[in-house]
Amino acid sequence: MASHHHHEPSGADLATAAQATLEKSGEQWTVMRAQIYKALAGFDKPASAYDIAEAVSKSEGRRVAANSVYRILDLFVASNLARKVESANAYVANAHPDCLHDCIFLVCDSCGSTVHIDDDVITSGVRSAASATGFSPVRPVIEVRGTCEDCTAAN
Repeated sequence: MASHHHHEPSGADLATAAQATLEKSGEQWTVMRAQIYKALAGFDKPASAYDIAEAVSKSEGRRVAANSVYRILDLFVASNLARKVESANAYVANAHPDCLHDCIFLVCDSCGSTVHIDDDVITSGVRSAASATGFSPVRPVIEVRGTCEDCTAAN
């Protein structure tokens, strides 16, 4: 499999990388954006805007509206800080926000776990196939639905 490798920060280092990437694009890293990013990065599965709003509301002791979270998530996706799992209408923190590339999600239909993989050969092929038809691809979304190794072993 052709893929590229990079350092994947976690915890506070991931938040620092996300902040640097957002600020490099000319946006501000506000307190609310930091709270939403922290909540998003804290989930071990893709999280909906409602999941994130609930997590931030609990941690802050005040209600945070999902529509506010959606706006920030849209900014995060546009800035490469998060990826949207389209089939689940949910989001995951991008573990390498300073690296812009297409990605592939493997989504388990049993437990909901989602694994992100990079394969530039596959995504380049998708872009080339789209371009060959006269279509101008902006952001290919590739999701493979199935059963993860843990769920397969449990059956």
